[in-house]
Amino acid sequence: MMSLPRCAALLLLVFCLAPTGMQAQQSLGIYLIDVEGGGATLFVSPAGETLLVDTGNGGQNATRDAGRILDAMRDAGVDRIDHLVTTHWHGDHWGATQELASRVPIGHYIDHGPTVEPNAAAAVEFLNTTYPRLFGAARRTVVVPGDRIAVGGLDITVLASAKRVIDRAAPGGGAPNPYCAGFVPQAEDTGENAQSVGIVVNYGEFRLLHLGDLTTNTEHALMCPNNPIGTVDLWVVSHHGQPISNDAVLVHAIEPRVAIMNNGTRKGGQPGAMRVIHSAPGLEDLWQLHFSQLSGQEYTVPGLFIANGVDAADSSMPIAPIPAPTGQGAPPAPAHNGQAYWIQVSARADGSFTVTNSRNGFAKEYR
Repeated sequence: MMSLPRCAALLLLVFCLAPTGMQAQQSLGIYLIDVEGGGATLFVSPAGETLLVDTGNGGQNATRDAGRILDAMRDAGVDRIDHLVTTHWHGDHWGATQELASRVPIGHYIDHGPTVEPNAAAAVEFLNTTYPRLFGAARRTVVVPGDRIAVGGLDITVLASAKRVIDRAAPGGGAPNPYCAGFVPQAEDTGENAQSVGIVVNYGEFRLLHLGDLTTNTEHALMCPNNPIGTVDLWVVSHHGQPISNDAVLVHAIEPRVAIMNNGTRKGGQPGAMRVIHSAPGLEDLWQLHFSQLSGQEYTVPGLFIANGVDAADSSMPIAPIPAPTGQGAPPAPAHNGQAYWIQVSARADGSFTVTNSRNGFAKEYR
């Protein structure tokens, strides 16, 4: 019979010789990447498989945004995108796709189908010429609600696509939604935002919701009369935190513990949306990719929770939010082309997770 001291020594030896990356392999990594008010979220599964949701802006900003995605990939230790979900065909979500594909392999393209905005020349040109060449060298899936996206170690369900919503409850959902009674519809969205591919990601007990730019009326179609999602640990705030999305019928029903908003300096964070988000039952913290001039001090969060500012910041932020600049004479948003910072999440199968602001190193554990 082995003596207790010898047994303990062997156990210690096994523990010490375990691979140094073992702990990292027991977590789901998530990077919310600053693409200046666009969308780019990188998932790295415990097995090292990757899913990217959107690629940020195109045109003169395609190189910048693809580079920021590559920076996050290097930090995560991955060199390919196994699955790319394009939520919808607006340039701040698909714009850097070609640039990214020229720099790293992309194995699987996922989207909702053709654009419903035939006058969007850039998107039409991309879909008719470039996109077929890209997915022709890989594979493409046009998803419908209820589909699963196969990523090792994760359970990912498509909740919305092409303005259709899932007709059955995902795991953890199905209860009546009490917020449906107070819903007030907005003008019908006939554009691409309402077409967004929305997903719920499950890793053990951890649950994350990402609905792209899904707008209010389609949020209602998804969430009423029953809530097919249930509650979530982490919610990627819809549509950059704009008030044409983010109705209480969704936000209050899912009761997120933590919300992360991929806003820009003058895109998202308007008071109408921020009031709904800040009053969500059970919300512990809101994190932001950018500080928002549209929030002012009245609605913003402490700087510890904000990843990026602007290159030429004002000396002070007004207490009152500024109105969103609109129309032909609206000034351009402040530039931010220097160092960009992401918000990183490390989620564990027991449902606990850590959120870290890469700008200042501030991290918070949610148990």
